[in-house]
Order: sequence, then C-alpha cells, then structure tokens
Amino acid sequence: MAGTGLVAGEVVVDALRCFDQGHDAPSVREAAASLVQEETRRYPPAKNYLSYLPAPDYSAFETDLMRHEFERLAARQPVELLRMKRCELPAPSPGQKNDVTAWQECGNSSMASSEHQAVRIENLELMSQHGCNAWEVHNENLVRLTEQAQKELQKLRKCIQDLNWQTNMQLTAGREVESSWVSLVRKNYEIERTVVQLENEVFQMKQQHGEANKENIRQDF
Repeated sequence: MAGTGLVAGEVVVDALRCFDQGHDAPSVREAAASLVQEETRRYPPAKNYLSYLPAPDYSAFETDLMRHEFERLAARQPVELLRMKRCELPAPSPGQKNDVTAWQECGNSSMASSEHQAVRIENLELMSQHGCNAWEVHNENLVRLTEQAQKELQKLRKCIQDLNWQTNMQLTAGREVESSWVSLVRKNYEIERTVVQLENEVFQMKQQHGEANKENIRQDF
C-alpha cells in the first residue's frame, strides 16, 4: 500500500505480498478501497487516455520500396513480373536483316550473356572447392558463439539463484523477527495483566486491613 503522509506526487510502495500477512482483515480491505477511491478521484477516466501524446507517425520507418509497394496496393495494381529481357537473345527484326549494326548489337548481347553464365559456373566451381571448408569455419564460429552464450546464461542463472537465496534468507529472518516480536508483545501483555491483578489484590488487602484496624479501634472503645 502507498503511504498517505507524503509530498504531492510521491508514492512509496511498502507492501510485499509474499511476506505481509493480514490482507483479509476488514480494516485492511477498507483502507485499500479508500486508496483506490482516492486514486480514481484524482485521475478520472477519460474516453481517450492517450490524448496528451503526439499523433503517431506511421511512415517514420517506411522505405522508398515499402512506400512504392503501399501505393501499388492502394491503386489495386498487379505485381510487377520479373524482367527476363536481359536473358533473351532476340535476333534483328525482319527490317534489320541486312543491318550490320543490329547484328553487332545482337552479338554483343550474346557475348554478355555467355560471360554471365561463365561467371556463374566459375562461382559454382569455387563453391564446390572451398564451400565445405567455409561452411565448417562458419559452423565453428557458431559453436564458439553458442558456448559463449551458454557460459553467460550459466552466470545469469547463478546470479538469479544467489539473489533468490538471499531474498529467501531475508524473508525467513523477517518472519523470525516478526514471530519474536509477537511473542514479546504477548509476554508484555501477560506481564501487564499480572501487574494489574497484583495491584488489585494489594488494593483489596489494604482495604481489608484498614477495615480490620477500624474494627479493632471500635472494640477498644
């Protein structure tokens, strides 16, 4: 529960559910209900509880590619197909059958396509020669990173276990202190009750002794 004698705006949490007892007592429930009512009175509910925040900018993280795709979807346009023109080797048009320049362009295009395919074949050969070793090195790096992560995880688990142990020890010590305090309060109450009884007995004895003295004096006279 939060303290009431505080400076405006300050809230001190002094409740520990796993340690405190007596939550079901009527006085505690009434105190909690009064705190909730006070909180709701100071902060009345509103239809838009986010009105104090600025308007969200949903386009802050949009890239040009995403923006173009969103515009295409809004316009209900079909998806643009892959352009395979660079893989085609068209011959000159019928009107350019005797054009040397057109045939030279077709030849250059064929040579570029052939070179591209040769580079792809070379990459495949390199991968077949060195891909296994590269993959083994990559796996070794992954294993090393995994071992480091496991060590860090073990350290964190040990820290959590130590923290839980310390918390448990503190809670146990707190319960023992509370039990000792309750026992001392009970003993003090019993002592006070015994003292009151003794005082009453002494007072009664004094009254009886006084009455006996008065009776003796009367008999003497």
